Amino acid sequence: MDDVMLPLGMGIFGFLLAALLQIHTAQYERLSLQYRQSQDDSRENQLLLTEKNKALIEKQDYEIYTATLRERNRIAREIHDNVGHVLSRSILLLGAARAVNRQTELHPMLDHLDDSLNSAMDSIRSSVHDLHDDSVNLEDTIRGLAHGFTFCPVLIHYDMSLLVPREIKYCLISITKEALSNVMRHSNASQVRITLQEHPALYQLCVEDNGTQIAPGCLKAGSSQSGIGLTNIQDRIRALNGNLQISADSGFRIFITIPKKEDL
Repeated sequence: MDDVMLPLGMGIFGFLLAALLQIHTAQYERLSLQYRQSQDDSRENQLLLTEKNKALIEKQDYEIYTATLRERNRIAREIHDNVGHVLSRSILLLGAARAVNRQTELHPMLDHLDDSLNSAMDSIRSSVHDLHDDSVNLEDTIRGLAHGFTFCPVLIHYDMSLLVPREIKYCLISITKEALSNVMRHSNASQVRITLQEHPALYQLCVEDNGTQIAPGCLKAGSSQSGIGLTNIQDRIRALNGNLQISADSGFRIFITIPKKEDL
């Protein structure tokens, strides 16, 4: 009897032990799965938090940038409207005083005063011009050009930093104006795409349309039929050591790259 009960007891014990191990294994796997899910959720939340922080910083930077531009515009207007007008009146009054002056000993003093006032006026004009140039928002200007272009719809892809050098900013604006003008004059396009991108070593502008009719001579700047538009674009790009490519494989396309200052 004992010989029968012993194997039976061992079998029951083994069965219970296996069941217990299975239960513990299932619990371990469940806990391991929960842990991995928790890690995944933590990484996802961290990535989302990083993206939100990045977006918040970019928004704050843009708000600071636009506020700076507005303040520069305000200062430029204040200088022009107040100091500029005072200097203008002073120059006019000085001119009247010199016209009626009969005392020769005052001539050198009046001449010196005239030089000083005109020099001050030149400085004011230069300061106002610089402030106005720095306060131009490249993205807003490009989007304004696209909005005012009624010939056909314009799609814009803009990926530039806030601090684009003044000379490059104005070059890109002028070329975009000229390119849109060329589309209207020479193409039967129904859509235009403008792409502005900043890369580590260069700035890039691409203006392309889906037109099927290209006026003869438009593919070569400086040709007898291209007019001054593409020639002006080429001159502006050359002044900045940039590169200009023009093609008409699938519509008219102007592709421009300008190296950054450290590469000029």
